[in-house]
Amino acid sequence: MSESGRRGPNNNGSRDSGGQRHRSSGGASKRDAQGRERNRGPQRGFSTNAPSQRSRRADPARLVAFEVLRAVASEDAYANLVLPVRIREHRLDKRDAGFATELSYGALRGQGTYDAILSACVDRPLDQLDPAILDALRIGAHQLLAMRVPAHAALDQTVGLARAVIGAGPSALINAVLRKVAARTLPEWLDLLLDGEDDETRIASLRHAHPEWIVRALRQSLVNHGRPASDITDLLEADNAAPVVNLVALPGLGSLDEAFENGAARGELVEDSALSAGGDLGRLESVRNGTTRVQDVGSQLVARAVAGVDLGHGSAAGEKWLDLCAGPGGKAALLAALANESGATLLANEPAPHRAKLVRQALGAVPESAWTVRTGDGRDVGKEQPESFDRVLADVPCSGLGALRRRPESRWRRSPKDIGDLGPLQRELLNSAIDAVKPGGVVAYVTCSPHPAETTAVVGDAMHKREDLELLDAGLAMDAVSLGGSLGAGHDKTAQLWPHVHQTDAMFIAIIRKKP
Repeated sequence: MSESGRRGPNNNGSRDSGGQRHRSSGGASKRDAQGRERNRGPQRGFSTNAPSQRSRRADPARLVAFEVLRAVASEDAYANLVLPVRIREHRLDKRDAGFATELSYGALRGQGTYDAILSACVDRPLDQLDPAILDALRIGAHQLLAMRVPAHAALDQTVGLARAVIGAGPSALINAVLRKVAARTLPEWLDLLLDGEDDETRIASLRHAHPEWIVRALRQSLVNHGRPASDITDLLEADNAAPVVNLVALPGLGSLDEAFENGAARGELVEDSALSAGGDLGRLESVRNGTTRVQDVGSQLVARAVAGVDLGHGSAAGEKWLDLCAGPGGKAALLAALANESGATLLANEPAPHRAKLVRQALGAVPESAWTVRTGDGRDVGKEQPESFDRVLADVPCSGLGALRRRPESRWRRSPKDIGDLGPLQRELLNSAIDAVKPGGVVAYVTCSPHPAETTAVVGDAMHKREDLELLDAGLAMDAVSLGGSLGAGHDKTAQLWPHVHQTDAMFIAIIRKKP
């Protein structure tokens, strides 16, 4: 491995003994006679080589991170889909893959904060920089401010990356800017940028790298779901923590033995679950054949909750279940396995043909007698198959504010307009689900967002428009399928999971029963 000072993340921005940060108090800068800032003292541990003498080779792990950021910015790609492909293409070993993952996700998560710092170090608006240069600067800033990478290694390797993939001219700019960034620790930068600021939302936004509108929305969501507004700091910090990968063995079909043999730990919230020890899970045979799947435990809990509701006839044999918005198929696979065990059948509906194909692939490990896939608009199912299903899962399209820790780029893509735009679709899908369920059956309305406009407001509208509906206690339904027996997620008969409380995505569920 080339000299990179590669070590684990350190969220407070400090270096370990190999970094030898040696900053003077307050991060005071040195200036020459012309007033230009100088940060080249030996106490910084920088390379003494001129930029032209430094590496012209792109370190593979940093190159992967750069390619991920470029794909996200220029192709509107999802980091969690691009990263594994790039890691395999560049044949990174486990250690380098871990470094590339932290660097990619960390730079994307912290983009707003890093951009504020970079703006103080660049002599022009950031939107006037070439986007590739800006991505390289973000990668460098994350190494310098939030990873235990020695300053000289972060500078040399980032400049080497720039020389290899962008050019010699831009590399000189990147070198100069990152030297300014390295003049202060992350806490020092934040104190400087927030000096005199008294707006709590603005402060939280910059300190925790969330857009201000999301900080406000999450604070409102906490209160709406029965938690104190003071939880906001813990929630934002949880969004920025690298999530543990959850596994599920499909009931009656899969086994976690192989995962345990490779270092996974048994899950504590729901049966047949495990916490991955990391590495390329695609190397596990049970994952390749689909009987063991990567799935957040929050998704596991809501799928099991709708399958576990007591409908009063003692057995689910012969029941018909519907997953109204099934793509890409994670919850559908778990539901199909549960249906197969209990003698029920599942219809998995997905409007987009390419996503319907993914659903079929996800269901491939479950006997075909237990499921079918429909490609079509979920809003039509209630009209075409009225009162046909005993249980319906309506996991509707949403803003994804509950999965920010897993989708680090999404916080910078979303806007308040997205919430308003999705509202009519969410209501139409829930109404279709209600039309499709039999009297005496249940609909589980689910979102991966805690935002009131996507959760309680949608459910409330449906309940007010019809007299044949009743709200079951979703908190009790979740407790019934959890290992601990008491998640504490319930509030006003709905249930809301939280990253900072349950270490899951912020999944919301309401369970609506159509009266017989």
